[in-house]
Order: sequence, then C-alpha cells, then structure tokens
Amino acid sequence: MSTTNTAPLASTASNVTLNQGAAFATLALSPSTLANLERLGYHQMTPIQAASLPPALAGRDLIAQAQTGSGKTAAFALAALVRLNPRRFAVQTLVLCPTRELADQVAVEVRRLARAEENIKVVTLCGGVALRGQRASLEHGAHVVVGTPGRIMDHLARGYLNLEALNTLVLDEADRMLDMGFFEDMATVIKQCPKDRQTLLFSATYPEGIGKLAAQFMRDPLQITVQAPPAERLIEERHYEVTRDNRLDTVARLLNHFRPVSTLAFCNTRQQCKDLVGALQGQGFSALALYGELEQRERDQVLAQFANRSCSVLVATDVASRGLDISQLEAVINVDITPDPEVHVHRIGRTGRAGESGLALSLASLHEMGFVGRIEQYQHRESVWHPLSSLTPSGKGPLQPPMVTLQILGGRKEKIRPGDVLGALTADAGYAREQIGKINVTEFTTFVAVQRDIALEAMHKLNAGKIKGKGVKVRLL
Repeated sequence: MSTTNTAPLASTASNVTLNQGAAFATLALSPSTLANLERLGYHQMTPIQAASLPPALAGRDLIAQAQTGSGKTAAFALAALVRLNPRRFAVQTLVLCPTRELADQVAVEVRRLARAEENIKVVTLCGGVALRGQRASLEHGAHVVVGTPGRIMDHLARGYLNLEALNTLVLDEADRMLDMGFFEDMATVIKQCPKDRQTLLFSATYPEGIGKLAAQFMRDPLQITVQAPPAERLIEERHYEVTRDNRLDTVARLLNHFRPVSTLAFCNTRQQCKDLVGALQGQGFSALALYGELEQRERDQVLAQFANRSCSVLVATDVASRGLDISQLEAVINVDITPDPEVHVHRIGRTGRAGESGLALSLASLHEMGFVGRIEQYQHRESVWHPLSSLTPSGKGPLQPPMVTLQILGGRKEKIRPGDVLGALTADAGYAREQIGKINVTEFTTFVAVQRDIALEAMHKLNAGKIKGKGVKVRLL
C-alpha cells in the first residue's frame, strides 16, 4: 500500500494510520453498526477501508484510488451512513455510478450495511426504467440515492429530486464516468449539491479529469492510493503471438484447450466484440457481447446469463465491463492488448479473486509489442510466451455452459422475491436446490438459472404453475 500526491491540490495521506487487517471495532462506529458488520462477515478492514475510513469518518474529502473488488463500497457507505439522520426523510447521500449494473450492486450493499438502523430507504435512479415509478419512490421519502449521471440530471431538471439536505456526495468509479464522457453531466449534478457537503471520490485509475473535478468541486481532498494486493500472483499469465488473420480463431483454440466454465474476453472496439461473438457462435460456443450501445433490456439479459453461468464467454469492451462483479471467473482473455497498463492490470484482476486461481491469456500481434513492453515495465516482470502449437483441442466437442436461463415476466413491481421463485421450483415443481442456480429479480423481469438437463421441463412446470399465487409467463433465453 502507498499514498501519493499527483494532484497539487490534494493533501498526501502520510498522516493517516493505515491499519490494514485492523478490526472495524477500532473505528468510531455505533455498537449496532459493528454488530451488523459482524453478522455480514466484515471482520477485518481491507487496505482501502483501513486507509479511507478514518479520514472519511472525520469529515475529510477523499480521492481514493483502488481496484474494483477491494471493498471500496463499504468504505464510502459506512462513512455516509454515520452522517445520516434516519428520522429525516430527505436525500442525505448521493452516489453517482457509471453504469446501472454498478448502481444496483452499490444499492444492495448500502441496504445491507444500513440494517443497523431502522427504515433507511435507498432508491436507485438509472435509465432503462420508467421515470414515474422512480418519482413515486422519491415522493415516499429516500435517505440515499444511487444512480447514473444522466438519470439523476433528468430528475433534478424535472424537480423530482431535491438535494438541499445532502451532506455526502460519492463519485464511484469516477475514471469510468470520465471515460464515458460524463464530465459535464457530473459537473451539472455537483453544482446542485450543497457546498458544505463531504465529497468522496473513488477511482481505479487517475486520468487527467480527476484532478480537474477535484480542483473545481472538492475541499482540500486527501489523496489515498492502495496498490493491488499480492494475491493477484494467483493469476497465471500467458501470452501468445498472433496475426490479424488468426486472432479470432486463436480465441476458440484457447477455449477448447483450457475449457474454462466462465471467460471474460476483452476487445478494444465494439466491432471487434461483434466479430468475435459471431466467430465463436459459428463454432458452437455460447458467447454474448457487451458494449456501450446495447439497450438496457438487452444488457440486463446478457449480464444475467453470464453471471449465472448459462453463457460461457462474455465479450466486452472496457467501458461496458466496468462495474461488473462476476464471481468464479476462470479466465480472462485479452483479445486486443490495451495501450494502458493500468487497464491491463484491472482486466486480469477480474479472475483469481478470493484466493482462487485464474488464467489471464493475452494475444498480441507485432504492432502491439510496444503496448506489451509498457505493461511489463508497469508490472515489473517479463511476459511469458507460449507457442500456438501448444494449444490442443480436448476432443470433447464445443464448450457448453452448465446452466440455462429462464426468464419470468414479472419482477419487483409484482413483489416477486428470489425465495418465491426458489419455492416454485423446489417445493412445487420438485427440483433439488442444487439444480437451481442464481436468481436475479429486476424491476419488471426475473432471471433464474437451472441445470441444462432440466431447463425445458422446468420452463413448462413454471408456466403451468404459480408464483405468489399468480400464473406467470416463462421462456428460455
């Protein structure tokens, strides 16, 4: 762990005690909050929590640089919840996120951490959902709002969202919001926040726009940088030299050789994503694409299928993939080498999490060797190259995912909960709990993964049965 001061306006964090591995009980948190953290399995602070929570709890503005998956959500959520008055039904915390998926994840985590207090209301405001329902949620009183810049701007412009009581503003994954061209939107929202608020900015990298944001909208921010933990050494990195003509075919060869259950493949452009998905699907692979221009409905379906293991390969651009937190990711393939070494480390860090091992496979042509050299300098180690001739097919046929996704027409609006769907499949339809995978309930639809061999029968049983006493429509994705 280290602290730096690349922005002239930001104080260094040298005066912060970095109690890595220290218990949350060392912080000025209420007994009920500490008890809730214990129930949730939060026993010791991660490096970013140990570095940022003491100054954040003391009211300092922060610029905190740490990778996704480092525990930053709990860091800013705990700081915000301490300042929140549950008896005042007004928006006191606003969290801006680059994508709807990240906003949903953050909202879930804030709700979990807020259980220590009664009746803390968290509302998500993102595109792809009707404004009317979101307006109604705000009218019933919200303490915490989590959302994307565009939709937050929309609610502010219409007068649905009032920020007069705001005391904490969080900019989560600020670098991705800047990458996606949200600087002006972010600035528009921030200008409507009270000037005496606390601002907590979290980012995996430190692009130029971060300093610009800090100079305009933050008060003497403390800058904290937490390096990636040594656990990333569990990732085995392999490089393969390719040409323009054999690059996409090599991805299929890697999949047939290593046979990972779940793979995230990174491309630098939307067109490369489309080309690769077409090539993989043509060879019998279960592959889907994720890029910025997808409609929200399509994006939800793609992410649900990949997260619940009913899609083997997700092909994505960096911007589209940010904010995803996919567990049990066996492999990452860099189909194109990124020119940014920090992005490369972020990509491969998606696998090999929580003490598990992972594979990071990178394809590079001659004109990309300069990018590879930059990454080697950044990581302080040489790349390990393997010949394409070492890739041999297993002879087991096309790689197939273990699960299939069923889509149920109905979600939170119909008061459907994961337990209702699980009950319909186990108690009513007679399946074992082990045959059912991840259940994801969204506003208007529900996705449930079932083992491949029962998918068709399970669909028919759900269509013939009831959930929460009502008939539902179900289809295979």
